[in-house]
Amino acid sequence: MSTRQKWLWIGGGLAAVLLLCGLLAGAVFLGRRMTAAPGTPTGVSDAQVATWAAATLQALLSPTPPAPGAGGPSATTPAGSPPPAGGSPAASPTPMSTAVPPTPAPTATPAPTATPVPTATPPCLAASFVKDVTVPDGTTFPPGETFTKTWRLRNVGSCTWTTAFEVYFDHGDHMNGPADVNLPHAVDPGETVDVSVELTAPADEGTYKGYWKLRSDGGEGFGIGADRNTAFWVEIKVVAPTLPPPPPPVYNLYEDASSAQWVSGAGVLPFDGPDDDDRGFVKPQPGKLLEDGTTSSQILETHPQWVNDGAISGLYPPITVVDGYHFQAKIGFLALGGGGCGVGDVIFQVNYRDESDTLHPLGQWHKTCDGTLQFIDIDLSPLAGQSIRLVLAVMANGSSAQDWAVWVEPKVLVP
Repeated sequence: MSTRQKWLWIGGGLAAVLLLCGLLAGAVFLGRRMTAAPGTPTGVSDAQVATWAAATLQALLSPTPPAPGAGGPSATTPAGSPPPAGGSPAASPTPMSTAVPPTPAPTATPAPTATPVPTATPPCLAASFVKDVTVPDGTTFPPGETFTKTWRLRNVGSCTWTTAFEVYFDHGDHMNGPADVNLPHAVDPGETVDVSVELTAPADEGTYKGYWKLRSDGGEGFGIGADRNTAFWVEIKVVAPTLPPPPPPVYNLYEDASSAQWVSGAGVLPFDGPDDDDRGFVKPQPGKLLEDGTTSSQILETHPQWVNDGAISGLYPPITVVDGYHFQAKIGFLALGGGGCGVGDVIFQVNYRDESDTLHPLGQWHKTCDGTLQFIDIDLSPLAGQSIRLVLAVMANGSSAQDWAVWVEPKVLVP
């Protein structure tokens, strides 16, 4: 050990002795000041104080302090020594410790509790659209076709819909529908219902849209959406169907008119004669304007003899009738320059001659100039297997002055 270390030990020892002397003096003084209550022994003796001082000195001079809480008797107190006078053993002074106290475990912060949001009460009358059961938007219909529109709606209000509730037309295209229709059954909140209306597609092509709402038994109207006032609707397109081309005629009476024998009360007439022949005339008039404002590429004009109750007729070559044959044509008048057709008034006839040359009627029509053409269709099936000669005839009903009578697209065909 070096000289320096020796002096450090000597200095430390002297400091410890001086500290001990101070402690002994203080303890003796304190012990003497403590006066026991009458009839009880003195609390602390001089011997006990000396023992504490010796233990303190031992702890200071010991190179390694005893472990805190170590058991066993102290160096100055023999094992098994009786407790000091006055009762229970005196507690040993707690030795000084340099241990760092343990850090307390962090306390978990409780999660914040969500404040419950009160649920809003739905309004009494409210609906939502679920789907189009029939006729989705843009469905195409031909003009005039009747159809059934069905919506599926949900009651999202708080009140029950009874059968006194109605679906009613609100605005838009009515499409010949009813003003209102009652619900088919009661609908509790949260339930759905299918509601239907019968409608008719308009006559003209185009897009049509009609809007509908609900009405309560108290007469209050309501609809769908957040505002409970939006209408639900039906939307269709009207498109005229594209008809297949007509079947080709078996026998075209317009094209074969030059092969027919044309006569009037004045005798035989030439085909395509002048239109001022007072004997009457037969003349093709393709593209001319007709009394209904239309035209055609196959117009055969047959004007009767220019006398009261005059007539004209044409006898066609023979044809053999097959089951399913029909005679078809439109009949009427040519239009005049101003668009009208005067006072034309005639009787149209379709007849036939059989193999014995006997004349038989097939049909007769009285026609005046009224701005329309009349369509005629004669089923020739009862004559199937026979060879016949068709006869077209026009007879004036009184004056023939303005009887510009026409046959439009006359033919025999299988429709």
